[in-house]
Amino acid sequence: MGFFKKLFSGQEVSPENEKKQQETKNFEVLKYDGVAALRQGEFEYAVKCFNHALEIKTDLEINDYLSRAYTAMGQLSEAMGQLQILKEAQPDNILILKNMANIAFMMEDYDEMAVVCDKAETIDADDPQVRFLHARAVLGQGNQIIGVALLTKCIMQCEAQNTEDLKDDHVIEGAYLLRGETLLKMGDLNGAGEDADWLMSHSKAENEDVLMLKARVLHAKGENDEAIKFYDRVVEADPFSAIAYKERGAIKLEKGDKEGAEEDARKVIELTPEVANVDGDFKAEGTEDIQRKVEEAYRNNNPFK
Repeated sequence: MGFFKKLFSGQEVSPENEKKQQETKNFEVLKYDGVAALRQGEFEYAVKCFNHALEIKTDLEINDYLSRAYTAMGQLSEAMGQLQILKEAQPDNILILKNMANIAFMMEDYDEMAVVCDKAETIDADDPQVRFLHARAVLGQGNQIIGVALLTKCIMQCEAQNTEDLKDDHVIEGAYLLRGETLLKMGDLNGAGEDADWLMSHSKAENEDVLMLKARVLHAKGENDEAIKFYDRVVEADPFSAIAYKERGAIKLEKGDKEGAEEDARKVIELTPEVANVDGDFKAEGTEDIQRKVEEAYRNNNPFK
């Protein structure tokens, strides 16, 4: 009854209420347009919409959207700023801390990353992803021994939580891969080889990074023919992998296969022309001193030296 009295009484809406209603409408429109732009990859427009919306009122969901848009645009400091706002509002939200750790990793700010991971571990010490991120931070700080220890603990946590089907767990595969690469750098060829073999048996498809790890371990062990076979598989899976051609060419040169090394060198130049000037006009295909240039280029860039 009261509703119909108001409806037909002819009472005008106050200017304050009208302004508030318009602001609410504008906020919703800006938020909707920003989310739509974010999903369509129009990040600059999304940022404009979200910032205008925040001028109307605070909204943590928009801060989250802004962090994603800034990240996609490569504006990592701005993304971290939005995540800091979220962290202040929800200090025990582990997802926010994980996002902050990932942004810090992209910024190569390993000290900040370690601090964030320490905080996340106080919230959930059994989260394998947090342990993996912490290992990345520690390795970025240059501490390989502690990094390997954290990766081992991450693997153990993954196995304890997901015993039925580890193939679907990208965290455990990432931990095995990073540990294998680190062990290889430390000279533990057996440990690196075991991690590579685990990955080979558990990966669902040909994984370029796993094949590269296996090839590098074999080369470090002096099994060059087998190493080349794995590099062959890498370039079959990814014909644009310049690093695979480069490392395979280095091994071919060690074996005395100058023709094969030259062929791989030309492929590297084709894919990454910026390395062509390692020693003068390296990409001149018809020059008589191409073999010397190949040898010197590999000596300067040999990843195994």
